[in-house]
Amino acid sequence: MSQANAPLPSFFNDTPSADPARRAADAQLFAQAALAVEAAAGVPVAEAALHAAERAEASQAQAHAQAEDAARAKRHAFEVNKLSKRLHREVGQAITDFHMIEDGDKVMVCMSGGKDSYGMLDILMNLQKRAPISFEIVAVNLDQKQPGFPEHVLPEYLTKVGVPFRIEEQDTYSVVKRVVPEGKTTCSLCSRLRRGILYRVATELGCTKIALGHHRDDILQTMFMNMFFGSKMKGMPPKLVTDNGEHVVIRPMAYCREKDLATYAEHREFPIIPCNLCGSQEGLQRQQMREMINDWDTRFPGRVDNMFTALANIVPSHMMDRSLYPFTTIKATGAPVPGGDIAFDEDEACGDTPGAASAGLPGEASVSLASLRMRKAD
Repeated sequence: MSQANAPLPSFFNDTPSADPARRAADAQLFAQAALAVEAAAGVPVAEAALHAAERAEASQAQAHAQAEDAARAKRHAFEVNKLSKRLHREVGQAITDFHMIEDGDKVMVCMSGGKDSYGMLDILMNLQKRAPISFEIVAVNLDQKQPGFPEHVLPEYLTKVGVPFRIEEQDTYSVVKRVVPEGKTTCSLCSRLRRGILYRVATELGCTKIALGHHRDDILQTMFMNMFFGSKMKGMPPKLVTDNGEHVVIRPMAYCREKDLATYAEHREFPIIPCNLCGSQEGLQRQQMREMINDWDTRFPGRVDNMFTALANIVPSHMMDRSLYPFTTIKATGAPVPGGDIAFDEDEACGDTPGAASAGLPGEASVSLASLRMRKAD
């Protein structure tokens, strides 16, 4: 190869070499070249050598910083890919566990413009491409005519991703502001109005399922809201039939954590539209529940996971709802009753929970049936 055709050192290129040894060699060549140029210009040799050393050091520092940036980008891409797989797996598992979507369904995906509805649509569209069943998706947004609502955002996004959609325009904002006194929360009335409109649209579009973007945190918050303020053990079901019996509502993200959906939305760069009508009001009961659960999640790792799992492990015989268990008619027959006294079993029924002492809960060794018997004998 002639000298004229020889490849240029990579420091002449826009992109530095990925090889650390090559970058170091390039830095040395660059320093030598700079030294020769300054010598030809009459710069004293000692001063030129100092300049060359400084340039070489700066070049090596830049190469090191670029290598660190590349490593960080690689780690970030790995974490994002892992998060995406987890969310898709959780949505797929919820759909399977509760038979949310069946072959031939037409699913109406309700879009509010928030991170959760964007994530739900994105994941369902991805699952649709590789699902073993065939189903349709149509996105629906209810434009409630809130002041300042950017009406162009959702139509532009939905057109870009290529999903059929409908924007339903109904001025529920004026109704809510007229009916609800100033300073009172608007969530309840707004929800009822929105629900009725969406059910009507689902009928008009011939949709067999209505998908809502509630996630695991929403479900837990609802359960505690009903306990603390409604005196009921009532959560948010992953699947239900509407009161009029005409529609099936599903929550495909029932297993997903809110923080995962927030990270996913940030990575996917969804054009988020904030809710200025109800979601941003301070002092709401749901916000109180959110803060409580987040605090538990931080101080007692695993507690929130256990609470959510408990929603699927109900023991009616050890609750107090007479409509779920025949307390008034049970009698001792002399025959063993499976699970009849599990409330008095030893602590292994609750598992060996790490950090029980720090959480203010009795540890495994603190209370047991055997120790109680010994104390009674004393």
